[in-house]
Amino acid sequence: MEKEYVNKYYITEVDAIADSIYCHHALLGNSVITEHKHKKGQFLYTEGGVVFLKTSHKSYFLPARHYIWIPPDIKHSIHPSSPNVVMRNLYFPTFETDTDFYDKINIYPVNDLLIELIMFTNRWNGNILPAEETKYAIAKAFKLVLPELSSSELPLALPYPQHEILKDIVAFLEANISKNINFKTLATKFDLSERTLARLFQKELNMSFIQYYTILRMLTALQLLLDDKLSINEVALKVGYSSLPTFSNTFNKIIGVRPSDYVKNKNTLI
Repeated sequence: MEKEYVNKYYITEVDAIADSIYCHHALLGNSVITEHKHKKGQFLYTEGGVVFLKTSHKSYFLPARHYIWIPPDIKHSIHPSSPNVVMRNLYFPTFETDTDFYDKINIYPVNDLLIELIMFTNRWNGNILPAEETKYAIAKAFKLVLPELSSSELPLALPYPQHEILKDIVAFLEANISKNINFKTLATKFDLSERTLARLFQKELNMSFIQYYTILRMLTALQLLLDDKLSINEVALKVGYSSLPTFSNTFNKIIGVRPSDYVKNKNTLI
């Protein structure tokens, strides 16, 4: 496929024909796609770098070899990490056969079969109409097999803190990501009891401190691994892990692959 820079006006075309399946491949360049929504569900896969997708409640981190499903009517903006990011989008109307899988915004790893299906869509751009029976059936099947090929959703998102103290705490964690900050030290620094701090994370962010902190470190590691100048060991140290095996095991648990495999595959399809 010949690369094209994204044309923001394609967004208005997505819903122009209610029952069409809309396909769009483009190079993002330095573009940020500002907040918008559409009546169709969106499958988004990216190559060439990381994409941040922001909703009103969370910031999602979409790395290589993963896709995000965005249900209809979810306001979101798209922010590429590099001018080389390519978006591969399929927008689907609601079908009677849809399950609750399609009601949730989530990120999933992409296996080899799904990559083949994604690359098959290279030949398509614009509306695929029901009258184009063969093409439409193939595109519809793409949507229908997603639940089968997407068994493990990944927590590659962090909620935005609203509480003022929690904003300061999160900013402190981000600024000191290379240090291994324990819970007791954090509570003491912000003059809170450990019990109060634990409740604050659970109530405001709907996750424990350790869940938030681990995901923050792994998302930072993903960004750093895209930099070819850094070794995996250097990345581990930069996110506060002195033990490479511990970092590798944690990365695998959160991301679904080991850092070495991620580095090996990060340029797939670029």
